[in-house]
Amino acid sequence: MKDVLRFPLRILTLAGEGLSYLKSLFSKKQVEFDPNRLEGVALDKELERVKEQSSEFKRGANVGEKKVDGKEKLTSFRYTVKNSMGDTVKGIFDAVDVTAVRVFLTNEGYEIVDIVPRGKFDIDISLGSGKIKTGDLSFALIQLSTYIKAGIPLIDSMRILTKQTSNANLKRIYDKVIYELVIGEPFSVALEKQGNAFPSILINMVKTSEMTGDLAGTLDEMADYFTDTEKTRKEMMSALIYPAVIFVLCIGAVFFLVMFVVPQFVDMFSSQGAELPAITKFVIGASEFLQKYWLFLIVGVLVVIFTFSWLYKNIRSFRRAMQVFIMKMPAFGNTIIYGQIATITRTFASLLNHGVFITDSMEVLSNVTENEIYKEILSRTLIGLSKGAKLSDTFKGEWAFPVVAYEMIVTGESTGQLALMMQKVSEHFGNLHHNAVTVIKSLIEPVVIIFLAVAVGFILMSIILPMFDLYGQI
Repeated sequence: MKDVLRFPLRILTLAGEGLSYLKSLFSKKQVEFDPNRLEGVALDKELERVKEQSSEFKRGANVGEKKVDGKEKLTSFRYTVKNSMGDTVKGIFDAVDVTAVRVFLTNEGYEIVDIVPRGKFDIDISLGSGKIKTGDLSFALIQLSTYIKAGIPLIDSMRILTKQTSNANLKRIYDKVIYELVIGEPFSVALEKQGNAFPSILINMVKTSEMTGDLAGTLDEMADYFTDTEKTRKEMMSALIYPAVIFVLCIGAVFFLVMFVVPQFVDMFSSQGAELPAITKFVIGASEFLQKYWLFLIVGVLVVIFTFSWLYKNIRSFRRAMQVFIMKMPAFGNTIIYGQIATITRTFASLLNHGVFITDSMEVLSNVTENEIYKEILSRTLIGLSKGAKLSDTFKGEWAFPVVAYEMIVTGESTGQLALMMQKVSEHFGNLHHNAVTVIKSLIEPVVIIFLAVAVGFILMSIILPMFDLYGQI
């Protein structure tokens, strides 16, 4: 009877649950996608989907529609030639066939001695990534701009630049650029065909300048940009390397005392039969441990360092976690954030000043930074822009994007001076970064001195206390 009476109530309950479920389905359709909830691989997949569906990523008009397809298979040749002074010059050149190499070298004014394809085991031993160093690139851009302003054609300017360099890798890259210019490729395409030798921001700026006709001015701006970037990078490295080196030296000093100084006193204490306090027993135990297992300890430290380095380079989630950890540290975190914001906004301002669309600028910016947190921020920004959101809205609420920078973007959008505001943000955070580095350097020295004093004092106390006991027995 109870089940019969409860049956209508059960039916009403199930009906209510069904209506709630249907209501939730309709309400979910109206909920706008929130990219801030995505990160890592899920964010990458969403960005790829947006790029395929959105027209914002299909224009490509501002940075040139010609793409490097890389269909031509190049062969690497070694050549031996004589220059106009009669000196023998050897080098490497990649081309479609030997005829192309011969024509290129002849046009460059060389007397050909020998050209042979490189063998299977003829490989380059290079420890670098193939990129041109920022300092070398900045100096080369200044030279190239000077030659162009003097009325020298671009190809001849590149030839002068090639003859002036003594770096074999740079010479090889410049020769490839000249070859592409000779066969009629635009300068931007010639740079793009060199793989990762030239930064993407430089290639996009050159593409824009080819439409405006102000290549020399663009090269000057890029030279200043890379000079500032190199300065920021050196300040960052200085802030990180200096404390690391000092800390290693302190560890080495403590290791030396425990390994070589403490054992000398151990023998003396043992011969006198002194009663050893706990602090002395601890230091003696540490000394004996290091003497027995120092090799295993060093190997273990090296294995940990190697494992950490491998995980950081190859595992994205691990790299992101480490970057978040460092960025939330009291002193070092601000240094990282200020440096990243200064670099990103400086690059953004340069791109906007040259008429590059915001969506294309964001893609370039994602290649400028190596920080996973900012890559994700820029990816979420691209997704938001494709959905019609304002630029300032896409940066709102990001913990790694300071409120000051966000407010400056809002002001730039409302006044139509976004590029100018980005330049101001770059200057502001550049100064903050410099000050943060200075503060870290000033704090590191007393902290290290205190650490060293405590460690050495602890060891000395372990030696002095038993001596007092020995003097008391005399």
